[in-house]
Amino acid sequence: MRVLIIGSLSGELGQAGRIAMARGAKLEQADDIAGALARLRADARTDLVLCDIRHEVGALVRALAAERIAVHVVACGTGDDPEAAVRAIRDGAREFLSLPPDPDLIAAILTAAAGESHALIARDPAMQAAVRRAEQVAGSEASVLISGESGTGKEVVARHIHRRSRRSAGSFVALNCAAIPESLLESELFGHEKGAFSGALARRVGKFEAADGGTLLLDEVSEMDLRLQAKLLRALQEREIDRLGGAGPVKVNVRILATTNRDLAREAERGAFREDLYFRLNVVSLRVPPLRERPGDVAALAEHFARRYAEVNGVSFRPLSPAALAALGAHGWRGNVRELENTVHRAVLLAEGAEIGPEAIEVTPAAGVAAAAPSASGVTGLVGRTMEEVERDLILQTVGHTLGNRTHAATILGISIRALRNKLRDYAAQGIPVPPPSQGVAA
Repeated sequence: MRVLIIGSLSGELGQAGRIAMARGAKLEQADDIAGALARLRADARTDLVLCDIRHEVGALVRALAAERIAVHVVACGTGDDPEAAVRAIRDGAREFLSLPPDPDLIAAILTAAAGESHALIARDPAMQAAVRRAEQVAGSEASVLISGESGTGKEVVARHIHRRSRRSAGSFVALNCAAIPESLLESELFGHEKGAFSGALARRVGKFEAADGGTLLLDEVSEMDLRLQAKLLRALQEREIDRLGGAGPVKVNVRILATTNRDLAREAERGAFREDLYFRLNVVSLRVPPLRERPGDVAALAEHFARRYAEVNGVSFRPLSPAALAALGAHGWRGNVRELENTVHRAVLLAEGAEIGPEAIEVTPAAGVAAAAPSASGVTGLVGRTMEEVERDLILQTVGHTLGNRTHAATILGISIRALRNKLRDYAAQGIPVPPPSQGVAA
């Protein structure tokens, strides 16, 4: 865990840093936003930024978004200004840390930033078998291809492999190949030098270099185009990369894990994925079963998410009632663990009383249910509207239902994540309100 502090180390912010160090974090410091951005560009392994609110938190968040630097930003300030926390969150900070710091709150922030809030839960024999296979190969240097439907928890399994590996002291770096435009993916992987292309204002370390000595997860690798697949294959074979605009190759030492929600062997057969790269990635294959094949995990996962989102939202933990657990157990979970997580998150917010009852459980209707018996009013509501309008409302309502989770929404809609993002980008450009992305969901 690497923590960057923006501000002075001599006061209460420094005390927060020392608490983080006592809990195993490595600490770095920058005097201002410009210095922090320079550090973050040079080293992509930073997990958490603690920023004094006397600096422009909003400017920092916007700069990070513009340069696609993924890191938790926590604004820090004294508790005597109640509006400070509101401004910080409005500006885009993930959380507000009141000073002087509370050690327990800092521990919770570190845990969230480290991604440990997505515990690997395996109560069902089907999932236990997958975990045993993961642990069998964790200590090796072999590439592992983790397959499974969207939302099953493939990244959680990948993190478990890393924690059990000989590289556990190194960085775990994940790159979602479906979430980044094709034109930018090469730079994200291999980095670039200043002036390599329009907008390359400074040297940027890529994910390969950030993961040096550790593990690199290529999430949804099947979304990578064939041209970039060839460059990735060369990097794996030669164990070196070329930064865009660089003068020469850079040696890297990483272990590769990859995930896919497609049949990659079939993709290779039809020429949509390089066969040689498939074999390079698929030294060991591991399938994460969908939630409907592991019903024994539903109750344990639901309790885990109920505790987690009670803490995140600052409300008292309430257990799920037997009737609520029965409702969850009866659902088909087309969106898998991610859908269950969003459902329980909603239930934590909507529940009344001493426990979470079935009335707070709002699940996505099974596919085809609405189409099987359309109401007269539903059909009437569609008449006179264009297909474009109906499609737009369906997409926006689905994204809203998933609390902004694009991947879950794409699964429900039956379209690719890239197609969904393109639609949402078009709507935003037209001035149509689009639900913001969710934070900290399972992969």
